[in-house]
Amino acid sequence: MKKLIFKKFAKDVFQFFLLISISISLIVWVIQAVNYLDIVTEDGHGLVVYFFYTLLSLPKIFSKILPFIYFISLYYIILKYENENELIIFWTIGIKKIEFVNVLLKFTMFYLILQLFFTTYLVPITLDKARSYIRTSNLDLFTSIIQEKKFVDTVKNLTIFVEEKNKNGDLKNIFLKEKIGSNNHQIIIAKSGKIKKNQRGSFLMLLNGKIINTNNKKTNSFEFTQTKVNLSKFSTKTITMPKIQELKTYDIITCIVKLKNFSNHFILNKFKYEKDFVNCKAESLSEHFQEIFKRFISPFYLFVLSLIACLFVIKSKDDEKFVRYKFLLFSLGIIAIIISEASIKYSSEIILKNIFIFSIPVLIFVTIYIYFQIKLKKTYN
Repeated sequence: MKKLIFKKFAKDVFQFFLLISISISLIVWVIQAVNYLDIVTEDGHGLVVYFFYTLLSLPKIFSKILPFIYFISLYYIILKYENENELIIFWTIGIKKIEFVNVLLKFTMFYLILQLFFTTYLVPITLDKARSYIRTSNLDLFTSIIQEKKFVDTVKNLTIFVEEKNKNGDLKNIFLKEKIGSNNHQIIIAKSGKIKKNQRGSFLMLLNGKIINTNNKKTNSFEFTQTKVNLSKFSTKTITMPKIQELKTYDIITCIVKLKNFSNHFILNKFKYEKDFVNCKAESLSEHFQEIFKRFISPFYLFVLSLIACLFVIKSKDDEKFVRYKFLLFSLGIIAIIISEASIKYSSEIILKNIFIFSIPVLIFVTIYIYFQIKLKKTYN
């Protein structure tokens, strides 16, 4: 009987969790996708790159909102059970309130494993994959970034100015300045032109103009009636180097081991530094610790959130202060989430400081659990 009741409770929580997480994730994803439109409009990447880049941000969005959604799910279902007198069934069949809490903490293990899977494995992979689309893509939408009477320097080592552009893509009075080296530039001025594509890529066909080459303050120029500029060789100024959040968890830990000069042979054998990892620098060591905190420690706040939601069982809905109590528990849950996010920024290369920060969720959990037991003992007495 107990198993059936807890199974139904777990099912209700999961269904609500699934519904809300999908809804909120899609809403956040759509808003973020709109913000990413500058990948196409300003950076000149194609719609396929834009689609996959935004799609691969979904795991990060889900992992970010998972603690909040889990707390809301528990909060809502327990409150619903209390309002509909379903919690009484738990107590009447012999389930103790502390037993109810302990079982819910076991349920939380599933969501913890899910969160750890996302933060330590799936999110870094998808973020790196998304960045790879930017790294490997050509600027195949030059027409979208070229604007009338505006100097455009979105493209690396190239500045473009067009006085007029019509709906057919015809360009008039074109100015291009390409940086070839530290002291080398090439300036192209043309009366007209048009961007075209073939199997080899995109190119700019220019008509009736002049090419000016500058090399160490020496200048030479010549006129042309027709010339081509290969656009496929240019890349965007969009950041293509992997960020720390896109690195594999193993690489981050290995970098920390290297920079902190750990002497433990087990650690050194487990995390061998055999290659130059991106962003593995002394000045970014604090960021590496922050990323480790975000991936491994923050998910454990789920147990704290679970305990806060369970505090409903120590007060009845018939209590005159129950309405105020509901808002108090909700506020405590939000505060716990804020603490978990704020703690990330305080992680640093100082080991003792990190130990204290890492112990915060444990201290909060133990405090609430002891409070739980004290209140329940008073109730039984």
